[in-house]
Amino acid sequence: MDLHSDAFPHGGWIPREHSGEGEDLSPPLRWSRVPEGVGAFALILDDPDAPPGLWIHWVLFNLPPELRELPAGLPPHGQLENGSLHGACWGVESFERLGYAGPLPPPGPAHRYRFLLSALDGPLPLPAGATAAQVRDAMVGHILEEAELVGRYQRGHGLITPEGQPTISVKPCLRRSTDQADL
Repeated sequence: MDLHSDAFPHGGWIPREHSGEGEDLSPPLRWSRVPEGVGAFALILDDPDAPPGLWIHWVLFNLPPELRELPAGLPPHGQLENGSLHGACWGVESFERLGYAGPLPPPGPAHRYRFLLSALDGPLPLPAGATAAQVRDAMVGHILEEAELVGRYQRGHGLITPEGQPTISVKPCLRRSTDQADL
């Protein structure tokens, strides 16, 4: 199975409009080469480079089996028009937000953002607002195949060119911050 975005290439820079510094719009995604027998899809976006641990930025599950793409800017509703459910995100241990929460790492080096799409043999018996851990636990034994798309983002990295490269380079100031909402 393959997962792509028209907004950025695998390993490339996530545009500012899809970040917490920009418009915070979920990026467009599309997938192909789906295995037979798919009953639903689940999508989890995380930041493995966040200082406090694996930071969850998006949980979307029970996507219909015939679906092959998501448009940019999905609304942060518990249930979308296509029946998909948003889980809770924006944290490591406490999760207070439904829908997409774009990259917003602390000042410093770029972080990796992993979009993991799982093809499942059926829908998950979970309500909207389920956490990534609950979704992952419910998926055990039901994953047919997975596809990953990785983007990078660096706070204050400047505008992104059409080629996916920063137009300016900003050296971050060294400062001590205890505000974990910046992750």
